[in-house]
Amino acid sequence: MPIRATMPDATLPDPVPGSAPSILLVEDDTALRVLTARALKAHGYDVRTACSGAEMWVALENAPADLLVLDIMLPGTNGIDLFRRIRKTSEVPIIFVSARGSEEDRVLGLELGADDYLAKPFGTRELIARIGAVLRRGGVSAAENGERDLGRRDVEFDGWTLSMARHELTAPDGTIVDLTGAEFDLLCTFVSQPQRVIGRQRLIELSRTRIGDSSDRSIDVLVSRLRRKLTDKGGSAPLVTVRGVGYMFNLPVTRG
Repeated sequence: MPIRATMPDATLPDPVPGSAPSILLVEDDTALRVLTARALKAHGYDVRTACSGAEMWVALENAPADLLVLDIMLPGTNGIDLFRRIRKTSEVPIIFVSARGSEEDRVLGLELGADDYLAKPFGTRELIARIGAVLRRGGVSAAENGERDLGRRDVEFDGWTLSMARHELTAPDGTIVDLTGAEFDLLCTFVSQPQRVIGRQRLIELSRTRIGDSSDRSIDVLVSRLRRKLTDKGGSAPLVTVRGVGYMFNLPVTRG
């Protein structure tokens, strides 16, 4: 598989300050694995590598990771099956990489709950930017989404509590609802502009850091997943489709 391995330079995002986040890179292409790991290490990350699912499990047993970069087309157990097994016990952020970069494949990644999806061939500059966006878990995206006014306060609506500080959504019955990074960012966007229609194109722009080459279909999938999680706990459907325009969060919001 040809790669576009761009080594770090002055145009890359700033290196990681303080303690280095731990990245586990699961990739069977030797050249791509070596070059990508070298670039991530040069940028300040603590990087470990694996070339198969078996090696990945060994690495995770030895030490946890702050983020996984997971190739889908691996020998033996593929990345999608590994992702499903990981999600049974862990919410560690996961970025899929794959030679299959069609819209259908990206939508599949979203439906599974991956935090991002990057098609091969890719440059390390883009991967580093994607990793940084996922690890911030809403830091930069909060500014991009116009949520500065939310700060780190809790947001409440119809018995639900969205914690900006803990990045958690609590249902009226007290249970924590699992949200991917993209779902959390999307909900923050909606509660920052309650009872106002937000167009699809604007949502696409706000979601690019999470899901890459966004599309109407990708946004619709995200909204559908978020709506389902909000209604599974017995609540009304707060995300209303405005045909031909976009979506609206139709509940009043209070900030703690």
